[in-house]
Amino acid sequence: MRRAVVVGAGVAGLAAAGALARTRWRVTLLEQQPSLSLGRAGLLLWPNGVHALRGLGLGPGLDEIAEPVGETVIRRPDGKVLARWSTAGLVERYGAPTLALHRQDLYDALVAELGDVEVHTGARISQVHTVGPGVPTVSDGHHSWEADLLVAADGINSVIRESIAPDSVVTPAGASAWRAVVPAHRVPTGVVAGETVGSGQRFLITPLGGRGVYWVAVVPGAPRPESPEVQLELLRRWFAGWHRPIQALIDATRPEELWQQAMAELNPLPRRFGIAAERGGIALLGDAAHAMTPSLGQGACLALEDAITLGTLLAEGVPGDPLDGVLSRYDRLRRRRTAKLVRQARRLGTLFGARSRIGVGARNTLLSAAPSSLLNRATAAGAGWRPPG
Repeated sequence: MRRAVVVGAGVAGLAAAGALARTRWRVTLLEQQPSLSLGRAGLLLWPNGVHALRGLGLGPGLDEIAEPVGETVIRRPDGKVLARWSTAGLVERYGAPTLALHRQDLYDALVAELGDVEVHTGARISQVHTVGPGVPTVSDGHHSWEADLLVAADGINSVIRESIAPDSVVTPAGASAWRAVVPAHRVPTGVVAGETVGSGQRFLITPLGGRGVYWVAVVPGAPRPESPEVQLELLRRWFAGWHRPIQALIDATRPEELWQQAMAELNPLPRRFGIAAERGGIALLGDAAHAMTPSLGQGACLALEDAITLGTLLAEGVPGDPLDGVLSRYDRLRRRRTAKLVRQARRLGTLFGARSRIGVGARNTLLSAAPSSLLNRATAAGAGWRPPG
């Protein structure tokens, strides 16, 4: 039986490990944290992400953990509506709804479907061997794991990607994001899904049903070194005077629920997402392959696409054959699509994050004049995808 080692137990790693186990690979999953990932944020599943989950066998349980996303309202900081956009048309066009859910619920569902996977936590990979004789090997300094297929799902700062694609570097996007999920019993009244866009600052609100409300605040600049208590006070100051219920959501958030992250992307992307070694090969998945700014909300969806695509191609392959052909097909199917979405996320982030008076005015005029056309174009390239086979 062939061996696969999956490094990283986020969305991409959990989904890939489960998909490979179902294709009769012997799978080892390595996670640097002391336990399998805890998700503190929410996420969106566009139709392509829903199709990927269905391909992974998780479709029937989605109704229990996800909340349908209906109308989204885009406003100015004073509350004036710039645009209203409904996702209802996506169901008819792409055959699946747009859903919002808590990241932890998705992790739990993926863990439940892992099957016969050997899991090692507390394994911080520090050494990667991918060239020369032998199969790819990784080590945390204490233990080593050999693999016919090494799957890099270890995020934007991937150790494996750095060893095989050093030219692909993490590039700051010039802004930081603060995220939190406010539990349902602390959610203020009058909360609806939407995004408020100011001069460089953005505030996104996504209801999660019984899980509460997920919010994201984007502010130009680097992450702050202060304590979460001070960061919450800064957020109150930065968003002072913005329409309800933004201040109320910040006030309802406890320091331990706040999570900040520098916004960044990979630039350029790795030249290959699937690389053949002398024996075996390496596959890059999720943010390890194509980390992008979150403007499209497609990060988790693309990670799930990667996992089901790799699993499907391996299931279709001939047992015992070299992995060159499978990895070449995986690269062709994944790199071109994700490169297009990376560019689109960058353009949309520039538009929504406009800071100059002229740029803000032009953005607001564009949103007011043709909201459906603009937002439909922004989502069409991502949402219109189906699993291979």
